[in-house]
Amino acid sequence: MNTPVGEIRPSQLLWTYGPGALIDLPNISVVTQGIEKWNVDHGDQVQEARLLSAVRKVLGPQVQSLNMPPMPDTPPTDPFSATAKIGVPVKPFPRWLRCVKCGLLSPFDSGLFELRENAYKPEATRFVHPKCKGGRDADAVPARFLLACRAGHLDDFPWHWFVHGGPSSCKGTLRFYESGASLQTENLWVKCDECGAAKNMAQASGKIGNENLPACRGRHPHLDLFDAKCDEAPRTINLGATNGWFAVSLSVLAIPQTGNPVEQIVVDGWKFFEKCNSKDQLEPIFDTLKLGGMLPGLERFELDQVWAAIEKYRSGDDTEDQDDLKAPEWEVLSSDNPPKDYPHFMSEKVGVPSGFTNVIDRVLRLERLREVNALLGFTRVESPDEGTGDQAAPRAPLCRNAPDWIPASEVHGEGIFLKFKADALDKWAQKPSVKALDQKLRVGNRGWRLKRNLDPDQGYPGVRYLMLHTLAHLLIRELALECGYNAASIRERVYADVEDGRDQAGFLIYTAAADSDGTLGGLVDLGKPANLGPIINQALKRARVCASDPLCSEHDPGKDQSLHGAACHACSFVAETSCECGNRFLDRSLVVPTLETPDAAFFMDLS
Repeated sequence: MNTPVGEIRPSQLLWTYGPGALIDLPNISVVTQGIEKWNVDHGDQVQEARLLSAVRKVLGPQVQSLNMPPMPDTPPTDPFSATAKIGVPVKPFPRWLRCVKCGLLSPFDSGLFELRENAYKPEATRFVHPKCKGGRDADAVPARFLLACRAGHLDDFPWHWFVHGGPSSCKGTLRFYESGASLQTENLWVKCDECGAAKNMAQASGKIGNENLPACRGRHPHLDLFDAKCDEAPRTINLGATNGWFAVSLSVLAIPQTGNPVEQIVVDGWKFFEKCNSKDQLEPIFDTLKLGGMLPGLERFELDQVWAAIEKYRSGDDTEDQDDLKAPEWEVLSSDNPPKDYPHFMSEKVGVPSGFTNVIDRVLRLERLREVNALLGFTRVESPDEGTGDQAAPRAPLCRNAPDWIPASEVHGEGIFLKFKADALDKWAQKPSVKALDQKLRVGNRGWRLKRNLDPDQGYPGVRYLMLHTLAHLLIRELALECGYNAASIRERVYADVEDGRDQAGFLIYTAAADSDGTLGGLVDLGKPANLGPIINQALKRARVCASDPLCSEHDPGKDQSLHGAACHACSFVAETSCECGNRFLDRSLVVPTLETPDAAFFMDLS
């Protein structure tokens, strides 16, 4: 298919519709193809040395760049022009379609269906069943069932195998029909026109499904590839199911990486300098950048200084640890003199709100920040944060061979950073009531991981993280009511690492949106002490009683083997795009007194 079939935002290619993901368009379903088929020449490079270093640690030193997805510079006006062809390649998937009139179930390349393209209205492109007895040119829609496995494979549902109970010589056409008032799987049937064999879709799920399904074929439809062997058991999933594709990504905040200003400028503008092999080659580029103001601050330095910085940067080794990308950010955010004039990180220290000086050590207003994200791969069935080490779901590849570039995006925004007093948190964590609640949460974490055959002694971030994480959620919900931004555009970044001598205690609440939403100053203005104090107070008071109480406050994670305590959509959960760990590890009883646990709160006095 060499025609536009729809539109998505570039940022969605990193979080929702990346390589290997299914895009459910109005009339057809397509899979995003591997990055070796993307036209990288139409995607700008994203410069962030710290993130590139971390990506290389994961994917190998052959990764040369982080690139934006290909997109035209201006919206095309002619659907048949070369500009209109610029985009991310996709192909129809699943192959099996169902006629909405007669229920015919067959692959789209069997000759029974026909593709009707519409260059002027891409969203109207569709498959039809031209010889349908129920109506000429009846619409044909994608079959709603697929097979996926934990190893990242995705395949068409084996309709013939399923109906006939295994390999069969019968080549009859299949029909998909409903037999009841509801759309439960028990009422969804597949029948062979030739031999009359039939089964309902309830027999394709759960333990029964394991007996009625073939082994995984190791298919990667986005790569047109079948792995030689796969030992994972396939399972039936619905088209568009959330567990069909989980992004595996890394993200960093752009921060100064060196105390030398000229070296920092070289790091930030490496895309301009990387091909300079001599001072003579650098000179015209240096003059152009100075005249155009493309690298703020460059005008303060001489050519020799810049060339020395280039040589030093080029000879340096990658030292970034992808498992601890937050540590350098914490050092900058908590330093005595955080950057005030760095182009991508402009901060201002302000006073701590009245009434919170005994627990909050610092408030930082970030008038400008930049977040860079890179896509490393994806998982299916299980999200990448459900396991650690060898127990984590295997990361499926973005392309057939080792990639030399990775899809990335950069967004700009603003934020508020709160640093808490570590000694106050340590004293609170020693309270018997806090230890008792911490034990309940640990039991819930163990049970949750045991159900998924994961190491039960791993994955618990500690009571400090849970308190800070829950408070961040409460503030996100309250700030969204005041700052004027969409709640889904506000994000969090929690710093609570206490391993290996670290003593982090704080969080950053920030906006980071690809468009203008999130960069208008509405959030950072609320970081002023006169504004922030009442907002924190209101968030704490609102969280004390939940609309779902007493059920919410009485929730015991140890009994239902969950990762959260007193937390729900009515009080503590936020949009999935806002939370860094999928609304897990929350308990408002650690923040404020609740009906069930009145004595474990960090903020006991709400007056």
